[in-house]
Amino acid sequence: MAKETNYAGAPPGTLVYLGDKQTNRVKISLIEFNETDYFEKDFYDFSECLSMVNPKMVRWLNVDGIHNVEFIDAIGKHFNIHPLTLEDIVNTNQRPKFEEYDNYVVSIMKMLYYNSELLSEQLSVVLMDGIVISFQEAEGGDAFELIRNRIRAGKGRIRKMGADYLSYALVDAVVDCYFGILEKIGDRIEVLEEDLIDEPTKETMRQLHDMKREMIYIRKSVWPMRELINNMERSETELIKPSTDIYLRDVHDHTIRVIDTVETYRDLLSGMMDIYLSSVSNKMNEVMKVLTIITTIFVPVTFIAGVYGMNFDTMPELKSKWGYPFTWLVMLTTMISLLIYFRKKKWL
Repeated sequence: MAKETNYAGAPPGTLVYLGDKQTNRVKISLIEFNETDYFEKDFYDFSECLSMVNPKMVRWLNVDGIHNVEFIDAIGKHFNIHPLTLEDIVNTNQRPKFEEYDNYVVSIMKMLYYNSELLSEQLSVVLMDGIVISFQEAEGGDAFELIRNRIRAGKGRIRKMGADYLSYALVDAVVDCYFGILEKIGDRIEVLEEDLIDEPTKETMRQLHDMKREMIYIRKSVWPMRELINNMERSETELIKPSTDIYLRDVHDHTIRVIDTVETYRDLLSGMMDIYLSSVSNKMNEVMKVLTIITTIFVPVTFIAGVYGMNFDTMPELKSKWGYPFTWLVMLTTMISLLIYFRKKKWL
């Protein structure tokens, strides 16, 4: 899809959407809950959504679509979100990071999906007092359906905790998606290893190259997550309560496991590429060895045939009755002797 790129030279805080072109309407999904009550509704009008907000409950506003910068700007002005934060939200090339402001903290990260190919979507999570606002590039396909189901069913601790725990749950869901993606990539690596051993082809090389590029992209998305979660843990903001720190440490451990797996897969793919190149080189050497042996066998035979192919009247055995069969006997004996010698040397 075409991407918006008209950004160079714009002053700081200018909202310019950088991402795949979208034509869908921006949707806001409002979920409000506490330990006993729950409310959920979708809106396409921001004012109508605000009229339903209950300040006595934990509020989660999920915005599907960041291509309408006017809509995003209206949300930012209402919740007093800094223009630089809004600029990062609509810039889908933004590196994952965590930042603190006076009245909120913001986490920007990459949600990854795997559907025959690696897909990504930028997620921005703004945590305020009692409010979580998440911004996604497009509707559907996110990692949050399990969280919504837990809120709807009132299961677990999510309905008993505050907005900071909800913010943690969103980050944790993104990291959990990385595990699913790496599991699928691991399965693909196993298949490629079998192909590499059995019969490597140019298609095998192409798949290896594509997977190496995917691992590089995953690494660029996952490595900053460790810094992001570290900054969340060390943050002195009152928006993140001490009771949530233990869960942040847990998701930090998950991130380290993801990073270790990514590095392991990168090394595996690099090794597999070396194996492929060695295999191709060995095949070429085998071909060259066979051609060299054939040439070596036929060189003396060609020499004998060349000598007796010269048209001189005084050549010995030229008029002999047994000259022709004797010459064939010498040539065949030479060929068989060379074959026996090569086999003893284990060159065949």
